[in-house]
Parts: sequence; C-alpha cells; structure tokens
Amino acid sequence: MSDTVEVAVGRMDELTDPGCREFSIGEGDWPFLGFVVRKGNEVYAYQNFCVHVGHQLNWTPDGFFNKDDSAIQCASHGALYEIDTGLCFAGPCRGKSLRAVVVEVRDGVIYASGPTSM
Repeated sequence: MSDTVEVAVGRMDELTDPGCREFSIGEGDWPFLGFVVRKGNEVYAYQNFCVHVGHQLNWTPDGFFNKDDSAIQCASHGALYEIDTGLCFAGPCRGKSLRAVVVEVRDGVIYASGPTSM
C-alpha cells in the first residue's frame, strides 16, 4: 500500500477561472498523476486517468477542458466529465466517475493529497 502524501500544487490566484493544473506525487516509473480544477471559488481534484481506457486525460500540459471550458474532456475518445463531480455524462464511459483526490486551499495555496504511486 502506498503512503499518502500532500503536495502544494500552486496558488489559487495563479489558476484562471476555470483553469487546471497537473501534479504528481511520488517518483520513479509510476508516480500518482492528478490535476486540480478551479471553477469560481471552488477547487476539485482528480486522478489523471481515463476511466474508459486508463490513460491520461489531457490534450496538452494543463489542458483538460472541452472547447467552451464547461467540462473535462478526454483527449482520446472525447468523453465529457462534470467539473464538480467527475461524473462522465457523455461518451464511452457514461455513468462512471473520475477518482476524486483530496484537495484543500489554505492561505491561498492549493494542496492535493494522494498515494505515492498508481
């Protein structure tokens, strides 16, 4: 079982609204990969892992949104996930959810907690 570690992802005011930022926990060949999403004054975090085929979701570094920034979109098959719940509402994994990651904002800094490996 991997240890849970907290990492500082960045300052809230550094993220656009809406905006995303990737993070990793651990080192080596299989670190835990995640991303935070800002929407208004709320922040959500998920594992960067498509529930359809198991690869990373993003199009480009920190690029997780569909064209109008209303949903998280998988770069491979176009699945759409709700920003605030991680629930897939369109695409091949409809009804499944991204794995939520513990996230907290303290003194304007976003912290995420997760395991040190996949």
